[in-house]
Amino acid sequence: MPESMIWTEKYRPTSFTEVKGQKDIVKRVKGFVDAKNMPHLLFAGPAGIGKTTLSLVIAKQLYKDSWHENFLELNASDERGIDVVRIKVKEFARTKAIGDVPFKIIYLDECDALTREAQQALRRTMENYTQTCRFILSCNYSSKIIEPIQSRCAIFRFKPLVKEDIHEIIAHIAEREKLHIDEKAKDALVEVSEGDCRKLENIMQACAVLSTKLTESIVFEVAAFARPAEIKEMLEFAIKKDFPKAKAKLLDTMLNYGLSGLDVVKQIQKEIWTLKIDAQKKLEMVKDCAETEFRMVEGSDEYVQLEALLAKFVLTNA
Repeated sequence: MPESMIWTEKYRPTSFTEVKGQKDIVKRVKGFVDAKNMPHLLFAGPAGIGKTTLSLVIAKQLYKDSWHENFLELNASDERGIDVVRIKVKEFARTKAIGDVPFKIIYLDECDALTREAQQALRRTMENYTQTCRFILSCNYSSKIIEPIQSRCAIFRFKPLVKEDIHEIIAHIAEREKLHIDEKAKDALVEVSEGDCRKLENIMQACAVLSTKLTESIVFEVAAFARPAEIKEMLEFAIKKDFPKAKAKLLDTMLNYGLSGLDVVKQIQKEIWTLKIDAQKKLEMVKDCAETEFRMVEGSDEYVQLEALLAKFVLTNA
């Protein structure tokens, strides 16, 4: 492997045993590959949890060395219109596969970005070329895929990776790259990656440039993520009705970590549940977070909105 290779590609699994998490999905998909027969598949779930990786593993295990000739990968967010289905997909689908597997595979990534017209055209293509082609559709939200396509596919719902899976990936990369990662840094990586393997590997690669010894502070600094303890301290000032200190801590945290207002609101919402206050007050505070996030998305000034949020917290706990 070239040293300059990006880690998300360098450590991308090439076999079913290397895929972390999604054990039930991997087991069922492996059954299809072993039988050399499979239905159309729909992979749904958040980014960075193995949908594209599993599709590539399927192709590599089915076709071995000739997988490039039998596998077409398209990103629907680049080419959203009906022409991509009418031209590129049909051209590939109508020719026979090379080798002893009777069908080719078309992998359509982010297919929830396809227009409804393109999805209707795709439905007809899936019907017409079943003998020579199987589709693997990947999306973040299956609800954005029209019902006729969903009914033609076996649907697999991917979940974010759990803490144990993330720890296994960290240990594997640390061993290969000769990194020393302490326990607090591991917990920080779990926190900032939020179950997203791609995000985890990118953060680890960015951290490794700074030092081979990864600490909690390096991880939070690189990920532009405030330490949970600092967010909690800010909230505790607000609960104790010390608005000036809460406001100063907010400004300090935002400037130190270069956080956007939306980042701060999401972290605040997480930390609210760890506070030792009445459950009813926690609910009020989470509701206020939702209101503030909506205002920011609509274009309001982030710092003014965050100050107002802290003021609401002070009043809620008065």
